[in-house]
Amino acid sequence: MKKTMLAAGMLTLAAFTPHIPPVADKTLPPPDPNTTTEVPQDNKLVIYQLMTRLFGNKVALNKPYGTIAENGCGKFNDITDKALDEIKKMGVSHVWYTGVIEHATMTDYTAAGIPADDADVVKGRAGSPYAIKDYYDVDPDLAVNVKNRMAEYEALIKRTHDKDLKVLMDFIPNHVARSYKSDAKPAGVLDLGAKDDKTKAFAPNNNFYYLPGKSFVVPAGYNPLGASKGPQEDGKYSEVPAKATGNDVFSEAPKIDDWFETVKLNYGVDYQNNRATHFSPVPDTWVKMRDILLYWAGKNVDGFRCDVAEMVPVEFWAWVIPEVKKVKPDIIFIAEAYNPKEYKTYIEKGKFDFLYDKVGLYDALRRLMRGEGTTEDITKVWKEESRGFSSHMLRFLENHDEQRIASKDFATDPMRAIPAMTVTATLASGPVMLYSGQEVGEPARGSEGFSGEDGRTTIFDYWGVPEHQKWLNQGKFDGAKLGPAQKDLREFYSRLLNLAASSDAIRRGKFYELQDANNLGKEYNQKYVYAYLRYTDKQQLLVVVNFNPDRAYKPTINIPAEALTAMGLNPKKFYTYTDLLNGGEPRKSLYLTLAPMSAYVFEIKP
Repeated sequence: MKKTMLAAGMLTLAAFTPHIPPVADKTLPPPDPNTTTEVPQDNKLVIYQLMTRLFGNKVALNKPYGTIAENGCGKFNDITDKALDEIKKMGVSHVWYTGVIEHATMTDYTAAGIPADDADVVKGRAGSPYAIKDYYDVDPDLAVNVKNRMAEYEALIKRTHDKDLKVLMDFIPNHVARSYKSDAKPAGVLDLGAKDDKTKAFAPNNNFYYLPGKSFVVPAGYNPLGASKGPQEDGKYSEVPAKATGNDVFSEAPKIDDWFETVKLNYGVDYQNNRATHFSPVPDTWVKMRDILLYWAGKNVDGFRCDVAEMVPVEFWAWVIPEVKKVKPDIIFIAEAYNPKEYKTYIEKGKFDFLYDKVGLYDALRRLMRGEGTTEDITKVWKEESRGFSSHMLRFLENHDEQRIASKDFATDPMRAIPAMTVTATLASGPVMLYSGQEVGEPARGSEGFSGEDGRTTIFDYWGVPEHQKWLNQGKFDGAKLGPAQKDLREFYSRLLNLAASSDAIRRGKFYELQDANNLGKEYNQKYVYAYLRYTDKQQLLVVVNFNPDRAYKPTINIPAEALTAMGLNPKKFYTYTDLLNGGEPRKSLYLTLAPMSAYVFEIKP
């Protein structure tokens, strides 16, 4: 009421004194360096990524370079109601089914009418799920009945939706397998490259880039299956004229470290002529890729994770995402992105809903987990890299491209994820992602075949994921074979993700860092200890983590008066603090004992 009267009074005063000089800017308080003016958006998706080929596989042989008959393969049908119930219990809202679309493989499906692939241009016996062979079909490996494969995927989508979970899948826009040929395309659809002028290195409406007069050369020394021979393996592959390789290599002879099994798609950028662009009229590739997205949107999927999105011109995304959203307004687009200088462009111009936060928060937390960084790296992320759009950043500690936390190549001890994953899930109001097996400390030991001993779970080979299989328990999905430490770890992830999914302050709250307020405290080692507030008018939270793997600290956390005021709390009153992450009785002080590798989320109440 008072505000209204005051405003009315000011209006009256203004009417009678029109020449009052404006208030000088210097009287405004300086911006608080511990927070930003970003208005958070409630984008707290909780995504569970699973490699469909691996998730339901019950076979534990794990023979390097093993066949599908030897090492087994998970199916769409293995992702049962019980599996989805258990995933949902962890607070998950979206399941990303990775590796669904048909890709090049060394497994023979000619009996099902699928042409065989040449081992010389396939990576791994199972093949890379990012070397697409038919955009309009699904991987036959994933079907119990190969001829019924699409129906089995559609049944999985329905099963997932029946559990009130949403479905994400891959969209691979930058490249396809060298053997690309769609057998399943709808009537009237022209295949990629069908009308290309192969005499030209570049033409705006060509779908591929060509090297006229040159034949493709398989990289010297490529050994597809180690001691075994792959199908058609002879060090040769017929492709005349040669096409440019997926990672922008314009040579008929890509190197063994290149994405030589793929060919680059042409979005109207003439790479060999100063990257001249030809976007008007709309290039043919744009239209074909829009139609592919609409095809899968028509299968009722809820979103796409877009592979290496920055390798495709942002102008394409600016055009295609609204085109798809005209048909399905709520569909989401996630960009695999690695260039912080372009983040804002891909959100604002490119219309992406979310971007990977890999080179920012993931890399910062990885360094801390390995004892190589400090919490200042986290400050840099919110203060600089994602300032103003943190609600659009998808955060994670594992995915199919990155090393497993429990691997010797990363952090060895999966418990080191406790402080890091807490920050990942609660620092901002954007999405958080978990990769299947992370929650039980899968260490990705062994050389699977094409994937060597590199700390990653293979995406190229047939394989069982040993620690995940203990939770899978031959399809019971009851975790009966997990050890006590694994059960504790999985329970931590479940508590954290459920809290992130349900907390008003985490979902839509503002952020306030407490490092400056505490860095002079004797027991507050700011290299390892990190504290911040998340708050709305309904809920106020204090998050405190200790990244030190060996040492406990006993700080008294100081919340300055200006932070309490910002949260709408009276600095002169006393408050209780209840740990929502670990449980326990409300406490009356912030004299804390921070165990090594620990995390706490306190709710502040009068």
